Order: sequence, then C-alpha cells, then structure tokens
Amino acid sequence: MSVKLGINPLTWTNDDLPSLGGDTPLAICLDEGKQAGFAGFELGHKFPRDPELLKPILHRHELELVSGWYSGQLLERSVEEEIAAAQPHLQLLKAMGCKVMVFCEVTGCVHGMQDKPVSERPRFPVERWEEYGARLTEFARYTQSQGVQVAYHHHMGTVIETEAEVDALMEHTGPEVGLLLDTGHITFAGGNPVELASRWSKRINHVHCKDIRADILKEARNRNTSFLNAVLDGAFTVPGDGCVDYPGLFRVLKEAEYEAGWWWRPSRIRPSPTP
Repeated sequence: MSVKLGINPLTWTNDDLPSLGGDTPLAICLDEGKQAGFAGFELGHKFPRDPELLKPILHRHELELVSGWYSGQLLERSVEEEIAAAQPHLQLLKAMGCKVMVFCEVTGCVHGMQDKPVSERPRFPVERWEEYGARLTEFARYTQSQGVQVAYHHHMGTVIETEAEVDALMEHTGPEVGLLLDTGHITFAGGNPVELASRWSKRINHVHCKDIRADILKEARNRNTSFLNAVLDGAFTVPGDGCVDYPGLFRVLKEAEYEAGWWWRPSRIRPSPTP
C-alpha cells in the first residue's frame, strides 16, 4: 500500500473557529508540518487562492497541495449553478495538481455555530435521496472530466453525518463520487469507521485520520454541546490516543489496495485535558 501523508492547517489554525490559532502565521504551519515529515497540506483560510502566489510558497517548503474543502449546496442549487460556483476552487485545485476535491453539503449546517448544539443539525430530506444522488453524480462527472474527483466528506453538524446517511449517499451516487473517510467524524457520529470502510472500500479516495477521546465525546453528548465546543474540550486527538481501531482500518484499506490517494493525519489537534 503506497500513499502520501499530508496534513491540514487546522492543526495550527482553525477554519471553523478562526480565533483558535488565529495568531499563528502560515509559515509556521508549513515549517512545522514539513519538519514533522508531511509531504503536503490541504488548503486553509490563510492560504492565498491564486496559484501563482501559492505555488512558490509551497515550493519553498518542499510541499504539495493535497486538496481543499469545498462547501457544496446542491440541495439548493442546480448542477449548473454548483459548477459555476465551484469554478474558482476547481481551477485552483487543477493548477496545483490536486486529484481530489473535498466536497461537503453544507445547506443548513451548524458545525460552525458555537452556540448551536450539534444535535440540532438539519436532517437530510429522505424523499430527495434519488434526486440529490443524481445531482452530485452529475457534478462529480464534470469535475472528473477536469481531472479532479469528488471526495465526499461526511461531517458533524451537516445533513450527511451518520453511517446510515453515508450508506444512503453511496447507494444513490455513481462511482464518479468518491468517499472521503473521516475516522474522527464517523466515530463522533456514533458510527464505526472500520465497518464503513469495509462496505465502501472501493469508493474511498481520501482518508482523514483523526481519533476521538471517548470520555470527552460522552461528556459532550451528555451536555448537548456544539461541535466547536466539543473540539475545544479536546474530543479530537491524534491517531492512537483515542478509541478508533486503526490497525483494523488499515487492514481493510490494505486489502482494498488503497494506494492512489493521500492520508491526512493531524500532528496535534488539542492537548490532553489537564487532570
């Protein structure tokens, strides 16, 4: 199994909560990421969006651009409108040599609202699965024609969060739509990343390796907290420091011959809470 190891700048400076790491310069993120042994970075809000500016910055640090989050709204937009809205992001990814686009449906999402419990997220309208699946497949077919495949990111606080919702998404979309397996988010949502990977291993084209501290997650659920407050409390951690079965996950991905993509692994997210 041959993969490349990348990282996201939210390890240093958070996109959903800009005050978290807000004073950390981009150069520090890149310097420390390179020193830690990562080969590439995903986009963050401190990255320039002009490839002529971004390329020399990454080149100086001997890093590649892995991909970047795109906020899709196909529940509200037509495919044509989504393609038009995605052009600046898609063209940046193409210019930087990226092979996947991290896509998440954000219509009505609450993950960026610190005062909104994650339990109040919107639910996917079940009567629209077939329609939505066709739209997303058509959109993904377009991006694939441009050399970039969609990697769908299930995410806390959005309409596609649980194992059952990811299953429904995969069942209603074609192979043009890849799956970004995020071990931390599916565990947070009460799912099992190993079982999910086993069912959809042939569709996985991107992996986010986050771990979860089960005790902090339990407390967050008990207090019905927001996603951001759970992050601040330390629910997410590095692989091996939480409850995710990484040996089991890696066995599944190895058997599926996953080798054409990136692993995203945090070097740190939040320190262990003080006793």
